[in-house]
Amino acid sequence: MEDSTLTTERSFQPSPAREGSEMPSAKPKAYVFVFDGLADWEPALALCEIRKSGSYEVLAAGRSRAAVVTMGGLKLLPDVRLDEIDPGKTAILILPGGDRWEDGPDRKVEELLQRLHAQKVLIGALCAATLEIARAGLTAGVRHTSNSKAYLQKKVPGYRDEAFYVDELAATEHQIITASGLGSVEFAREVIRELGIYSEADTQMWFDMFKKGLLPRSLR
Repeated sequence: MEDSTLTTERSFQPSPAREGSEMPSAKPKAYVFVFDGLADWEPALALCEIRKSGSYEVLAAGRSRAAVVTMGGLKLLPDVRLDEIDPGKTAILILPGGDRWEDGPDRKVEELLQRLHAQKVLIGALCAATLEIARAGLTAGVRHTSNSKAYLQKKVPGYRDEAFYVDELAATEHQIITASGLGSVEFAREVIRELGIYSEADTQMWFDMFKKGLLPRSLR
């Protein structure tokens, strides 16, 4: 059997409509917010598929350019500050989970979320980062999820969007992707779909592999 990693990478090809320029500076930006204690495994699959597509420039954004240390002990150096993000050049912003979100609102992040959402930029949040989505008012009238409905109610006093909460591992509506801390694979699937990285058939094949361990016949 061939090397599974190489074979898997060849099996999934970006949709032709999403092919980007070879010049990195011309590619739409895919940002991940990095901070001390971020749950580094949560956005990993999504980031890998975004970068492998060749259509986006993946960048780390921090409150400053100072290095941060993830929950897993990795030291990361942000490429840009949050205030340097240009919505017009941004394809997606991903907010990973982490204990910091439970400490209270982050006004700088909230303002950025509202600016991006106003310009219909895709936003993704996992686990505790969904609290900031709710604080920014982006769950209003939007199908969304989190670690639980009670979690949002407890941590966000002004949360009043229970009618739009769905008990699923990931949910997408109106350019907002939210996911449970247990839904990193589902989150990646939603990102792949929303960015049009693979066809729907290949997206389902990818999900079956990474979620269910089911190899397609072509890879056996």
